[in-house]
Amino acid sequence: MFGSLDISTSALVAHRQWLTVIANNLANQNTQFNADGAYAPYRRQVALFAQGAGSDGNFRGAGVHLQQIKMDDSPFRREYEPDSELADAEGYVYYPNVDPVIEQMNAMIATRAYEANVTAAEATKSMMLTSLRLLA
Repeated sequence: MFGSLDISTSALVAHRQWLTVIANNLANQNTQFNADGAYAPYRRQVALFAQGAGSDGNFRGAGVHLQQIKMDDSPFRREYEPDSELADAEGYVYYPNVDPVIEQMNAMIATRAYEANVTAAEATKSMMLTSLRLLA
């Protein structure tokens, strides 16, 4: 019975981490410069999940964990701005490859999955409590 609680808990952690990645993408959707001040449009990050134990060693057995945060290789958004000092030879300025609509949809999916796992954990706790009452 504790295994099902571990599965729900691992999913809660993974979805919270996914929401952090999504929030980071939305916060940087217009960032064109890196920390050093150089022109380098922000590249969208994607959370990749895997089943089983996490790399931190805190979780054993079934479940899910955030395996990797990968950079999205899709092309940057180009806008024609020939008067900009950031424009390339053709007059295009590059912006981050973050689509706020996709990020908001991903946030809704992650939130719903988080809520479903909270419900599953509460149901597991309720079943455990009922089992203990029957044994007492």
